[in-house]
Amino acid sequence: MSKRNDVEIATDNFEAELKRLERCYAFVTTGTIGHSATGKPIPFARIGAGPFRWHFNGACHGNEWITTPLLTRFVAEYAEAIADNRPFWGKSSEDLFARNSLYVVPMLNPDGVELARHGLSPDQPFAEKLLQWNRGSNRFHRWKANARGVDLNDQFPAYWEDEVARRGVTAPCARDYGGLGPLSEPEAAALAAFTERNDFHAVIALHTQGEEIYWNYRGEEPPESKIWAERMAQAAGYRAVYLEGSDAGYKDWFIHRFGRPGFTVEAGWGHNPLPTNAFEEMYDDIARLLAEALDCSPTSPARR
Repeated sequence: MSKRNDVEIATDNFEAELKRLERCYAFVTTGTIGHSATGKPIPFARIGAGPFRWHFNGACHGNEWITTPLLTRFVAEYAEAIADNRPFWGKSSEDLFARNSLYVVPMLNPDGVELARHGLSPDQPFAEKLLQWNRGSNRFHRWKANARGVDLNDQFPAYWEDEVARRGVTAPCARDYGGLGPLSEPEAAALAAFTERNDFHAVIALHTQGEEIYWNYRGEEPPESKIWAERMAQAAGYRAVYLEGSDAGYKDWFIHRFGRPGFTVEAGWGHNPLPTNAFEEMYDDIARLLAEALDCSPTSPARR
């Protein structure tokens, strides 16, 4: 077996890292939003107590697992900057902390990540079906879906039927199958409930790849969405893109449901899964982008 590198180790240990941060800093709390199709916990961390509630999530797609260490490192470095009262990616950490409450779910799809990184485990309850859905191959490195062969970013109740018709995928597989109905999968249902419960003011879903930011949805986004996307794009060297012909994603549903800013960020460049040797360069861009997102929040108390 090849030796794991630091990025892979950070991915495997992300939950322990969130717990470490909670022990070290009184302003960090952790919990679980729900469980995956095979019963794995889906952890989150909260940092700050400001009036504007931001949410970031990653690893919605299994083979995009590098977003997990990107988000975990961001949370850790943000916490350290707050504790030391020092600048954070050119921003005042004290100011960001006072204005924002940040909720981060680094790994929405733990079953998909396990498949993409390690293949079938001996205790995988869907092993026989997964082999069939993966066309008999033991190589799952391109697997995007959850353990039931459902693409979690095609699961949200925002013109779900239109997306199913557009995809034309009618059975479980590695990607693009929208399931039996909106929120049929426990991971998507848990994220939707978590969002409703915390009444977020803005959200970012971190994916790979393309170095683009999608900010609109069927004309239902608020005016500030484009402005914020352009600010984040400038900070990271990405492109803010007006996207059409896509439905049922998390940011689509968030905009459709709340009429508030929602963004899909496609980190990095290449073919998924992105190589771990690109991590440092990706993190430099993503940390700047996410810090800029926090700085977009209003300076006055957010509406409740």
